[in-house]
Order: sequence, then C-alpha cells, then structure tokens
Amino acid sequence: MAFHSEDDRSEDYLFKIVLIGDSAVGKSNLLARFARDEFYPNSKSTIGVEFQTQKIDINGKEIKAQIWDTAGQERFRAVTSAYYRGAVGALLVYDISRKQTFHSIGRWLNELHTHSDMNVVTILVGNKSDLKDIREVPTAEGKALAEAQGLFFMETSALDSSNVAAAFETVVKEIYNILSRKVMSSQELNKQDPASLSNGKKVVIPSEAQGEAKKGGCC
Repeated sequence: MAFHSEDDRSEDYLFKIVLIGDSAVGKSNLLARFARDEFYPNSKSTIGVEFQTQKIDINGKEIKAQIWDTAGQERFRAVTSAYYRGAVGALLVYDISRKQTFHSIGRWLNELHTHSDMNVVTILVGNKSDLKDIREVPTAEGKALAEAQGLFFMETSALDSSNVAAAFETVVKEIYNILSRKVMSSQELNKQDPASLSNGKKVVIPSEAQGEAKKGGCC
C-alpha cells in the first residue's frame, strides 16, 4: 500500500480515497455532504471524475483526504480505471432501495482489486438509509457481505447526514493506523540491524492482509 506525504513534515499525510458504485447510488451527495455539508436532491450524474480534499485530525496529526468521485455509468469506465492508481482507501456504495446496485458490489470489488493495491482499506456503504419504506437490501444482508469480503460496513444517508462523516473517517483512521504500524515496524527493524541501511540492504515491510485490518459490523 502506498502512502504519500503532503510535504516534508512527517505529521502531514495525503491519502487518496475513491468512491465507487453504480450510477445514482448517491456517491456525489455523500462527498458533498462530507466536504461541504451540502445536499443536492436533483443532482445530475457525474461526468468523468471530480475530487475534493478534506482535512481530518487524527491523534494530533493533520490528515488530508483527497476523495475522488467517479461516474458509475458504463461509458465512463475507461476514464475511471486510471484513477484507481495510488488509492489507499475506497467507499464502495450501493443504494439500499435498489437491490441491483447491491448485486453489482462484486463487480466493483473486482475492478478495485484489478486497478489498485489489494490492501486498499474499503468500507461497504449502504446509502439512502432514510428510504426505510422502500428498502430492498436488509441491513443484515449488507453486513454479511462485508464480513465475507473482509470489509468495514456502515449504512448512511446523505440526505439527513447520518453516518456520512463516520464512514469517511473510518477509512482514513484505518489507513493511518496501518501506516503507523508499518513505520513502527520499520523502526524496529532498523534498531535490530542498524548496519543494514549503511550496507545498502533493502528493508521490506510485509503488507498486512486486509482481512486482518478490517472487520465487519454496522456502526
């Protein structure tokens, strides 16, 4: 998993996070609610790719989340495939009132893993939880899929703001935790073998399996 420093100060980081899922599941409104606390009831489908940067404070560190929103329509798939590169987090979104968008989750996961690191921190998001009367995907079904795939899980509503910030922050915090553990592991290796760097030996930090870093569960 790649992590990019925003500048020379070690306490600042820039994490690239992607929003994926079928068209009209509410990806753009989730981003608008999180980044600007706005909601557009008559928003049009995203054309191509858009992104917003949001600052989050974790343990006194300033984290900048660069969140990319992509069009879900098939005709823009060629555009979106390139933007997965460098992503360390993903929100995989479906609409709880449209079962077909839930059935597409497997395809989106395959695309994510094809074009990005297998260890991308991913949360399965059942959006539009305010549409209780026309729900087609039970909460338990979403939670079960997340557990089976080793993903975080949360239901959100961009309309009433419920769990929107929590979903993004869950991903950012887990990315930061993984980074912190890798830095600590690197420091321990250097202490154990201080001559390794001077001898030009490469220190390899084993990647963590996503299943170990994640857990299913509805927040």
